[in-house]
Amino acid sequence: MIQFLMNGRIHTENSLPADTTVLQYLRQNAGRCGTKEGCASGDCGACTVVLAEPQGDALNYRTVNACLTFMPAVHGKQLITVEDLKHRGQLHHVQQAMVENHASQCGFCTPGFVMSLFALEKKVALENQRPVFDVEHTQQALSGNLCRCTGYRPIMAAAKDICQQPQADQFDADALNTLQKLRAMSASEEPTDIEQLAQLFCAEPDARLVAGGTDLALEVTQRFQRLPKLISLSHIDALKEITLTGQAIHIGAAATLSQCLPVLREEFPEFGHLLERFASEQIRNQGTFGGNIANASPVGDGGPVLLALGATLLLRLGSQQRELPLDQFFLGYRKTALQPGEFIEQIRIPRATSAARQLRVYKVSKRLEDDISAVCAALHIEVQNGVVIHARIAFGGMAEVAKRASGCEAQLLGQPWQTATIERACQALERDFTPISDFRASREYRIQVAKNLLRRCHIEMTSPETLMRVTHYV
Repeated sequence: MIQFLMNGRIHTENSLPADTTVLQYLRQNAGRCGTKEGCASGDCGACTVVLAEPQGDALNYRTVNACLTFMPAVHGKQLITVEDLKHRGQLHHVQQAMVENHASQCGFCTPGFVMSLFALEKKVALENQRPVFDVEHTQQALSGNLCRCTGYRPIMAAAKDICQQPQADQFDADALNTLQKLRAMSASEEPTDIEQLAQLFCAEPDARLVAGGTDLALEVTQRFQRLPKLISLSHIDALKEITLTGQAIHIGAAATLSQCLPVLREEFPEFGHLLERFASEQIRNQGTFGGNIANASPVGDGGPVLLALGATLLLRLGSQQRELPLDQFFLGYRKTALQPGEFIEQIRIPRATSAARQLRVYKVSKRLEDDISAVCAALHIEVQNGVVIHARIAFGGMAEVAKRASGCEAQLLGQPWQTATIERACQALERDFTPISDFRASREYRIQVAKNLLRRCHIEMTSPETLMRVTHYV
């Protein structure tokens, strides 16, 4: 059974297949066709909807891609679509701002932009005591929405009007009533604690675990497969917790990337910058580190950084737990060390212990944002008295899995941090990796880029006054 709030009413669905996406439900079952299907892969944002759920005494509004979200994920939440915004015959002020700034051209992408702007205004109102328009934050909020008519300037103008002049709406007026309805809903039939999950997964080891589902859903939307056995992790609060000890950051496997971003940005600024380029806000609001690691994709951006930082995984099978270094977890393309019925419970990242130990992360892709890496490099290096005393270097996109550059590391350790050492380490990269050529990049390009990123790291660490990145502004 799935219960959720939509258009002020509690909806109960008892017979929906578990792999029904929110987009399919809205268009085929609910007759709500304002939410569009553009790419069915989370790239265009035409299907953007907003989920609201209790956060203390307030509501937390977040955008998600309806095409990649399975219906069990909306249980206990309010589902808001573009049809819900108009109130008493009047356009919502977000919609009105789009009209007044001529921000809609062909109109296909407009509902998705409207929903992203709606969520942005709610976020600005929640986090700030006064109206504020931040260009960078607005661009991040809209980076998962594509306008093929090149109408971004008027859309940004509409965003500026909305953020500088936020207005209360029917959702604010009804917030208390909404909270009461959400809290009165039936408990989820999915597991609500780790012990229940462990027992269920041992009994059904061929089931698929769904946290964010942003990658798993592609099997439905792109490959047209059916997923008859799914276990949702959406209602296990313990798997969403992020805790800090003196030694490590403990990230629950179902914590979203958006939840992780501020914590990791504070501890490792370079990691934070990478996460800001990790897909789109809609994906980050839904996707998880646990899923990113368990997928064992060679181009998953989390893998290289976690490898460079020496992360470990807490795995669980029934009542048994084991801790495994991440570099022993990836066995091959989409293959991991997980046993049947075993799952990732937690990712553990050693905390920064020395300002001298520096992390550099580089993502090379065709687009700056919302794109998959051709090469992703993470270099964790410490130099004392001109000599390298710590080097953990990992790459994504260079092998069938995210992988450490062991030969490169060996050429650096104990050696002077100078150009000659770097060039020997660059040659070692050719022995560490044999990348393939595909539609993102050729083998030769990947090898050359990997070498150049190592050289760039050396320049940035030895000559920090040199501007090296296109995101630097003069």
